[in-house]
Amino acid sequence: MQKQHRLRKSRDFAAVRREGRSWADRRLVLVARRTDAEHCRFGFSVSKRVGNAVVRNRVKRRLRETARVELLPHIEPGWDFVVIARKDAADADYDRLNRSLLRLFRRAKLLDNAPPTDST
Repeated sequence: MQKQHRLRKSRDFAAVRREGRSWADRRLVLVARRTDAEHCRFGFSVSKRVGNAVVRNRVKRRLRETARVELLPHIEPGWDFVVIARKDAADADYDRLNRSLLRLFRRAKLLDNAPPTDST
């Protein structure tokens, strides 16, 4: 994911958490905040409760790839997002995390040209 699409600083994460609106399911929590930026930015948080470093990094890689491929082309600029992984995310494969994240973005009504999802 390009640098312009990443949340990097703790204060940016904190601002999204403090001022944003959230949606959740059993695997993920999505927090979204409107900004004046030219790009939308994503931040991912996977705590030690999810698993060891290998598991946490795998979950982050899968979420980043879903955001890059499925979400970035379809989201209008001017949003900051924080995606927080819950414990159930550790056992989810790429497809389940993908569906879960897309479902949260649809529920939040943040996708304009939404990619199709499986109903399975």
